[in-house]
Amino acid sequence: MRNHHKVGIIATAAVATLTLTAMPALAQENTTTTFDVDAGTLDLSVPATADLGSGDGGTTITAQLGAITVDDTRAAADASWDATVEATDFETDDGGDPSEIIDVTSIDYWSGTATATTGNGTFNPGQEASGDAVALSDVTPVTAFSHDGGTGNNSATWNPTLDVNVPLANIAGTYTGTVTHSVA
Repeated sequence: MRNHHKVGIIATAAVATLTLTAMPALAQENTTTTFDVDAGTLDLSVPATADLGSGDGGTTITAQLGAITVDDTRAAADASWDATVEATDFETDDGGDPSEIIDVTSIDYWSGTATATTGNGTFNPGQEASGDAVALSDVTPVTAFSHDGGTGNNSATWNPTLDVNVPLANIAGTYTGTVTHSVA
């Protein structure tokens, strides 16, 4: 009797093994999934006001204008842009006499290097150092900063310097003008 019992145990183990290997096929389906990356805008922020300090006639007043930032959220395949700057003449409140006007061409601008950047591509200062300063104009914009190539979003911030060459003949007073940055 002992031999029959061993045969029964072996047969049961064989049936159990067959049951485990006979599993149903796995069903599989795909879901096509999409999402959008939104295209934003090309924006520019500048200080609302700037006080360059003071100086005597016949000297140069040198001061930084404040942080200028281009923020490009267009998510473009070519994320290039050019920022330009131009200005008006600077005048006292009266401004009627030539001694109360500092012509825009007496004001030099240099961007300096970027103080911060994000994104890829090449960030180019218009005028990297003081020796590269250029006279501003009320007719022809000057390149302030640019971005070449790259993809997606990017930003650049710089703090440009203005050199106001005060004519010797100008009278004392507070001179006011407008410095305008643009980006495209």
